[in-house]
Formats: sequence, C-alpha cells, structure tokens
Amino acid sequence: MKYVLNIIQPDGPPPPPERLDPIMRNVYAFMAELEAAGARVWNAGLAPASASTMVRAKPDGEVELADGPYAEGKEHIGGLVVVEAADLDGALAWAGKLSRAITLPIEVRPVAHGG
Repeated sequence: MKYVLNIIQPDGPPPPPERLDPIMRNVYAFMAELEAAGARVWNAGLAPASASTMVRAKPDGEVELADGPYAEGKEHIGGLVVVEAADLDGALAWAGKLSRAITLPIEVRPVAHGG
C-alpha cells in the first residue's frame, strides 16, 4: 500500500547553513535507505506556501483564483515522500525515521485512489 509522508514545515526562511547542512545530510541518508529498501515511490520539496494559488469552482460554474494557501496558519506542507509499505505500521516507521532526519513533524496519510 502507498502512503504519503507530508513534511510539516514552519513558515519563514530556511534555517542557516550551519543548522540546515547536517539536517540535509540526514535527509539524504534517509532517502538512500528508503531507496535501498525498495520503499521509495516519489518525493519532492515544495515552494513556499506563499507561492501557491487556490483554484475553487463556484456553484455557478465560474472558477475563482486566490493567492496563497487555503488555510491560514503558521505551518504548511513543505514537501512529501510517497512510500510503499505493507501496512500503516511500516509507513509510521518510515515517518519516524524521516522526522528524526529532518527534525520536523510528519503527517502520514494512506493513498486512497490511484498510483
């Protein structure tokens, strides 16, 4: 079964290099382990939430566009990793490793339909 590991990132600039560089080394090590286990399906980092555009179909059929994320908050999804795992426990184990590597919370969500 496929699971999405959403990286919950605080708004604001990235940490300074002396803090970010060790985190990224840990993330690359996590990704190598995930790949070696055959569990990596896909991953991506996202542009800041401020770069997003919301598209909403209205009842009259018109489409409304709005800048920025739909929900106001101090956190947003900063990236995601799609993993293949036998069950939720397996996905949670990968999420724990990713959270330790990236030092941010991870939301785990099963893929309900598709790919």
